[in-house]
Amino acid sequence: LNPMGWDSFGLPAENAAIRNDEHPATYTYANIETQYESFKRYAVSFDWSRRLHTSDPEYYRWTQWLFLKFRERGLAYRKSSPVNWCPNCATVLSDESDSLLFAAGAFQGGAAPPEVVDRIAEAFRTGIGLTYDEMGPAAAHSVERMLAPWSRIALVPELLPRLADASERLGGGARVIDVGCGAGTAVLTLAEAFPGSTFEGWDPSAHAIERARAAAAERGIPNATFVQQPAAGLPDEPTFDLVLTFDCLHDMTHPEQAAEAIRGCIAADGTWLIKEVKAGDTWAENQRNPVLAMMYATSVLTCMSSALSAPDGAGLGTLGLPPARLEQLCRDAGFSGAFDVHDIGDPANLYYEVRPN
Repeated sequence: LNPMGWDSFGLPAENAAIRNDEHPATYTYANIETQYESFKRYAVSFDWSRRLHTSDPEYYRWTQWLFLKFRERGLAYRKSSPVNWCPNCATVLSDESDSLLFAAGAFQGGAAPPEVVDRIAEAFRTGIGLTYDEMGPAAAHSVERMLAPWSRIALVPELLPRLADASERLGGGARVIDVGCGAGTAVLTLAEAFPGSTFEGWDPSAHAIERARAAAAERGIPNATFVQQPAAGLPDEPTFDLVLTFDCLHDMTHPEQAAEAIRGCIAADGTWLIKEVKAGDTWAENQRNPVLAMMYATSVLTCMSSALSAPDGAGLGTLGLPPARLEQLCRDAGFSGAFDVHDIGDPANLYYEVRPN
């Protein structure tokens, strides 16, 4: 089991205490205890006998000591740089609109209402997880905020140029579908960048599709449509030049069926672009991941839950599709062409360019 800690030392904690007219120590440690009790209900895999808080003097005395040593060796220095200053929090924050460092969406799960928490607890007893819709509207919002910065900032300028002829085909007019589109950020980003192409977003979540349609209407994007539909409903004829599945195959109860449906609807010279979490084939390989504990905890509460939301679900979860297993999934579905792996420096994901022939 993994140790657990709270990053509870600094201006955000102090500012929150000031707003609530409490001493920072009282306010901070009370919040920690609330989160601790919540985590225990979730049954996450932490060793509570190894618990730390960065606001404990016996902890930060050593971080301060390390900093001074870095300073002595010239490894820490002063530098003036432009920052995103938040006047409300009186601190520097990453900007959701233009920073790949923005990660708050991944930690938005606390917005789940009590009835959802109770159903998650029940899922541990029955073995049948919750679909994303059963997790409530907050789940669709959280996933959108977690994945949207990458789609807005890196999809078109960073990833597409690495794919053979993708940008050219999109510029000339292509038909594209995003299977498991969530709230549609990737679809809308591409639709704005390539107005001559047509885009569809499919997702089984009513909450996600509602958000996608609202965003398309607000931004006035005419070449993107959204359908509440799982992958099983894809047309069984070569229809799409580009198929996307971004960070969703491992969430599906039957990813092999989705892969077969995608093989049936992709054009002979089309491309299947897959985004999946970086994972190793073995437990030993995954142990090198510095945020492994968070990924497994997230998986148990969301990805794995969705993947087991049917009695015969595959249950892959967040780290369930390493490259070799994903390639086999594609081969079994009838993809016999190139299977190229792209690492664009994303710390959490790999990108796969798959050809049908």
